[in-house]
Amino acid sequence: MRGDPAPLRDPWDVLVSGPAPDAVRIGLAVPLSGPLALTAPSALDLAALAAEECTEAGEVSGRRVELVPVDSGRAPDVVAAEALALREAGIFDSLVGFHTSDVHRSLARAWAGRGTYVFTPPHEGGRSLPGVRRTGLGPHAQHAAALAWLVTRRRATRWVLLGTDYVWPRAVHRAARTTLTGLGAQVVGEALVPFGPGDPGPLLDLVVRSRADAVLLSLVGRDLVLFHREFARAGLDRRVVRLSGALEENGLYALGGDATGELYATMPSFVASPTSADEGQLALQERHARRVGADAPVVCAYARGLYDGVRLACALLSAGGAPPPAPPPPRLARADGLSFTEVAAG
Repeated sequence: MRGDPAPLRDPWDVLVSGPAPDAVRIGLAVPLSGPLALTAPSALDLAALAAEECTEAGEVSGRRVELVPVDSGRAPDVVAAEALALREAGIFDSLVGFHTSDVHRSLARAWAGRGTYVFTPPHEGGRSLPGVRRTGLGPHAQHAAALAWLVTRRRATRWVLLGTDYVWPRAVHRAARTTLTGLGAQVVGEALVPFGPGDPGPLLDLVVRSRADAVLLSLVGRDLVLFHREFARAGLDRRVVRLSGALEENGLYALGGDATGELYATMPSFVASPTSADEGQLALQERHARRVGADAPVVCAYARGLYDGVRLACALLSAGGAPPPAPPPPRLARADGLSFTEVAAG
């Protein structure tokens, strides 16, 4: 709302200033550091836009919506401890965020039964704890149709599974093995590596040695970008299909795009091309550009999920609890330079 304070508030300033009777505060767990930090600018922008729109609409009893960021790019126990401490101090009762699934698990345990926690990216599956709302897709729903499309249409039958060694990639690998076996394809190699800018050489060697014709990637953020750069430098990008469950717009720009037509993603966005964008997404991009200006960060899949998560949290605060929206159907996006073409999956 024009003239209102900015919706993003520093947690320690809020601790000092105390409660604001005319405001409702929501915790915003966003990776400001770590491998996913490249997504933070667009995520913070879109979350702020959602808060402003909720304020303008008077959705939470006419009160102003403020967001209190927590850096979810740190160690899981550190993030959970800080979020819980801010909650116990009365700073916020609701939490919205995206982060790696090890942080998600820690936050979910700390938050269960204490208020609403909306987790917005693709998740690791399994049962959700009380008060935890997951709006993304689980491993099978996110990947199964894309794997089937690539096996049948691209004849990709020899797969290597590569990911970071934590909860979500392990769950993705289990689901992918089941799906690929059912499709008559083979998993000819698998590796899980620590977070961090490690040497991708051994992973590339595994792809070559196994004579793979496709790679399923569950690396995230800067680690994913580094792998793609080295993959292309090794000349593998033109003969080995890549499917990623975490590649979004920031990552594609960072790796310099793809001209091969063999890089695919299952994140629910990629809308640089109007032909692949839904009307709601295009309208969101326009509102974002009006708010921030022509140099606004790209509206990436993580940011879009966070926008929806803030709107959901406001609706839940207003209604006293409501079911989360149905997740979007899985899609397979193919990168083409720095534009994106949606491909029918299934």
